Amino acid sequence: MQLVKTQRDTLLRPLQIVSGIVERRHTLPILANILIRKDGEKVSFLSTDIEVQITTHADVGSGSEVAATTVAARKLLDILRALPDSGEVTVTLANKRLTVQSGKSRFALQTLAAEEFPTVAQAEHYNAQVTLPQKTLKHLFNMVHFSMAQQDIRYYLNGLLLVVEGKNVIAVATDGHRLAFCQVATEQEFPRQEVIIPRKTIIELQRLLEENDDPVQLEIANNQVKLTFADIELISKLVEGKFPDYTRVVPKGYKNNFTIGREQLLRSLQRAAIMTSDKFKGVRWVIAPGSLKISSTNADQEEAVEELEIDYGGDSVDIGFNVTYLLDVLNNLKGDFVNIALGDANSSALITIPDNADFKYVVMPMRI
Repeated sequence: MQLVKTQRDTLLRPLQIVSGIVERRHTLPILANILIRKDGEKVSFLSTDIEVQITTHADVGSGSEVAATTVAARKLLDILRALPDSGEVTVTLANKRLTVQSGKSRFALQTLAAEEFPTVAQAEHYNAQVTLPQKTLKHLFNMVHFSMAQQDIRYYLNGLLLVVEGKNVIAVATDGHRLAFCQVATEQEFPRQEVIIPRKTIIELQRLLEENDDPVQLEIANNQVKLTFADIELISKLVEGKFPDYTRVVPKGYKNNFTIGREQLLRSLQRAAIMTSDKFKGVRWVIAPGSLKISSTNADQEEAVEELEIDYGGDSVDIGFNVTYLLDVLNNLKGDFVNIALGDANSSALITIPDNADFKYVVMPMRI
């Protein structure tokens, strides 16, 4: 039975969308496959790792039959990438084998039964529905994603806290050493809901969301979120647990603060980072009226020193930071200037964007 007949690129796009979450090594071999369902011209492609599920649709079907099968995602994707750009591709299913043909190239792949494929059950009830432009949600994730923990035993940190409250949608991420907060205002009004979305889901959404004004519908249930945009539907389980109270982490009322060019500070920190080692990423800041001195040393007694002029008349502060945490935020911000607010050598620093209350980044000091 012929399943698909279309141009290579038309088939490649939906496969690229769903294959991002497919694990190469999995306890269930069928999870290395994607589920292909055909209903006349409509063909859906679905992948899951049990935690996240992505579905997309394309009008690439051939004939009026209804059929479903599963096939190795990576192999099918690699075959299509290797075929000529402009070629027509046909995909047929017969005797539990999927045959891909283009010109004089032909590939026969093993399949596993569609009935055995474990799909994620959709929640019966969603507590909140939010509609945002894709670029707005992407911006929200881009501004905080770098602060998510990786494989922390405090599993609730291995994700992003999403809060809808009033007219605001808020994203917060922390690994215990730094915290990033970003919010956007909407036209809609919501009762307060907060969920922790897993790290893998956030990274996948950053890949799939486009920089455009097309809508993305975000639906929140007790145990999952569902996002629908373009031809894509993504369902993700949530991380259980209690996220730290971010409102208590963000310092208030610091008197020592200055504004500095983001690019200027970024370049100085990149140069100072050259003298740090993989094990110790510390840089020292000595802030005095009119100047910021950044220095770093390593076990070989090598040293880097950067001196910057700043408009500052506050207390002298001698403080250390993990340079990676500073580079992460400066690389992800887009504005020309950042504001740095400090307490003393033992207090967290607060990095914000001048005249913008929607973003905050808190970084803990480090002993140098």
